[in-house]
Amino acid sequence: MTPYARRGVHGQTVEALARRILGGEIPEGTTLDLAALQSELDVSLTALRESLKVLAAKGMVDARQKRGTFVRARADWNLLDADVLRWQFEGGSTTEADQALLRNLAEVRAIIEPAAVRLAAQRRTDADLAALDAAVEAMGRQGADAAHAVEADLAFHRALLTATHNELLERMEMVIESGLAHRDRIVHSSPHSEDPVPAHRAVLDAVRDRDPQAAEAAMRALLDQAGRDLDRVDRSDETKGSR
Repeated sequence: MTPYARRGVHGQTVEALARRILGGEIPEGTTLDLAALQSELDVSLTALRESLKVLAAKGMVDARQKRGTFVRARADWNLLDADVLRWQFEGGSTTEADQALLRNLAEVRAIIEPAAVRLAAQRRTDADLAALDAAVEAMGRQGADAAHAVEADLAFHRALLTATHNELLERMEMVIESGLAHRDRIVHSSPHSEDPVPAHRAVLDAVRDRDPQAAEAAMRALLDQAGRDLDRVDRSDETKGSR
């Protein structure tokens, strides 16, 4: 699941179309007016068709004789594709659909990461520990901004999946990372979140000690904290909105 390369007019066209579809601006079942889109996006018909091929490969659009190119039902979209996840979260706002997706992501993480950390505790190498140590150190660096905190958190969870030495679990990074980054941007930009370092260090210490049970318990505690942080932000936003 290599992420789509965002380059040039072609990349911009793919992302513009994807966000309109994912945001509901172009609803499911809509037959696309290619001439109108070509004019609106100011691209060649060839560039537009090539962009639609990218979205077709992700299950978002299809083409039929007599009907033309149309938006497929959401059930057909490849929602686990790293680009599809990223496109849903990069609109700059947290919609109700975003919140639902974040809840889905939290459930997926609760299934995957406690099991993954058990493997990491059994299989980790010195190099894996070094990567985890570096991520926790970066996470606790004084004066770091929200973007730095996000990258440090992503580096930790990326290193944790790598430490399983299971190729399929390592690929789950592509599924988790986009949503996790969006969740982190929300939480780390808020003054209401708990200090993430102790919870991450507890996971690291258990992995270092090769203690699968302690590692799983620490990961579940970390995920519980992540859920509390997001809930606090949601409640704060609701309070602001009611004023």
